[in-house]
Amino acid sequence: MSLHRTSLGTRATAAVCAALLIPPSVGLTAARQSQTQAPAQTAGQTTAQTTAAKIPNDQLDSLVAPIALYPDPLLAQVLAASTYPLEIVQLQQWLAKHTDLKGEALAAAVEKEAWDPAVQGLAALPDVVKRLGDDIKWTNDLGNAFLAQQKDVMDAVQRMRKKASDQGNLKTTEQQKVTTQVVETKQVIVIEQANPQVVYVPVYSPVVVYGPPIYPYPPIYYPPPGYYAAGVAIGFGVGIAMGAFWGSGGWGYGPRWGYGSVNINVNNRYVNHYNRNTNINNINRGGGSWNHNPAHRGGAPYGDRGTANRYGGTARGDAPRAQPANRAGTSAGTTGANRASPGSNSLGTSNRSGAGASAGGGDRVGNRSIPSSSSTSRSGNAFGGASSSRPSGSAASSSSQRGSASVGASRARSGGGGGRRR
Repeated sequence: MSLHRTSLGTRATAAVCAALLIPPSVGLTAARQSQTQAPAQTAGQTTAQTTAAKIPNDQLDSLVAPIALYPDPLLAQVLAASTYPLEIVQLQQWLAKHTDLKGEALAAAVEKEAWDPAVQGLAALPDVVKRLGDDIKWTNDLGNAFLAQQKDVMDAVQRMRKKASDQGNLKTTEQQKVTTQVVETKQVIVIEQANPQVVYVPVYSPVVVYGPPIYPYPPIYYPPPGYYAAGVAIGFGVGIAMGAFWGSGGWGYGPRWGYGSVNINVNNRYVNHYNRNTNINNINRGGGSWNHNPAHRGGAPYGDRGTANRYGGTARGDAPRAQPANRAGTSAGTTGANRASPGSNSLGTSNRSGAGASAGGGDRVGNRSIPSSSSTSRSGNAFGGASSSRPSGSAASSSSQRGSASVGASRARSGGGGGRRR
C-alpha cells in the first residue's frame, strides 16, 4: 500500500486522480452509452437550458495558442485527442511504465490498449503527451471548446498563425514548410513537415512568438529564453520518425480548413485497427470527417448542457444523480451505510455514505477499468465533477467487498446499523 502511494507523487498521477473524481453515476452512464449520438432533446427542455454562451474569440485565441503552430496533422490529432482527457493521462502513465519500448515494439504495444485511436497515435510523441497530461485542465478546456465550437476553434488557430507570421516568427525552416493557400475561398496558413515521414514538435512561448496584444495565455510550462537559438522565437525538439505509428496508411488526422473541421484517414494503423475490432464504426461516420466517440470520454463532464445532450453525457456543474440501492438493501447515500467498506459494488461504483465512502480494487470509469495503483485520496476535480475518496485497492478488496455486503445484509435483517431494508 505504501509503495503505491509513494509512486503516485507525480503531477500526472495527480491529474488522473482529479479525472477520476466523477460521481459514480456519471461513470455508469458513460459506460452504458452506445457509440451513436444521443436522441434529440425532450420537449420540456428550453433553448436557454441547452445552449451555452459562446466562448469569445480572444479566449479561443488564448486557448489554442500553445498548439496553433503545430504541423497540421499533429494539430488535428491533438484537437481530437483533447476530447478524451482521461485517456490522455492514462497514456502518460502507461508511457512512464514502458520506457524500454521503442519504435515498432512501442507502436504494437499501445495498439493493444483500449484507447481512442487519436490518443494511441500520440504514444510516439512523449513530449506532446506530457504537455497535455501535465496541464490536463487546459487540455480539457481545449477539448470542450473544440466539441462545442469546432469551426470557431479552427478559425482561432488561423488567427494565431497570422499573428506569428506578421511578427516574422512563422516561416519555412529545415523542420517545417509554411505556405499560404486558398481553400474554399478562405486564405489559410498551412504548416507541413519538411520531411513527411518525420515530425518536429515546435516549442515556443506565446508571448514571444505572437507579440502584442498579450492574452492571458494558459498558465502552462513554456521553455525559458535560453532554450532557443539566438534570434529564434520557435525551437524544435528531436525529429520523430512516425512510420511505425502510421502503418501503411499515413497519418490519421488533418484539418479541413475550408470547412472548419478535422478529417480522419481510415487507413491509419490505429484508426483501421479500431474499425476492424469495433462493432459500431463511429469513427468513420460522416464521410471522412472526424466524430467524437463518447464511449472514450470516461465519464468526464462536457463543458455545457447542449454538448452533453449531443453525446449522451453529463455537463459540468450537473448535480450528482441518485445512487441505486446496494446488494445489502441499504439506500446509497444513507449516512453510516457501508462507511468502512474498502470494496466497490458489482457495477464498479462506490457505496456512497454521508461521510464519504471508499472504493478500491479497480474502479470502473466509463468504459475503462482504472487500476487500483492509480487511485488516491482526492478533494478537487480538474474536470468539474464531485469529489470522493478512493484509497489504493489490494488483492483482498473483492473478498472484503463480499464480506461487507454479507455483514450489511445480516444487519439489515436484524435491524442493525447496516441500514434498514425497504
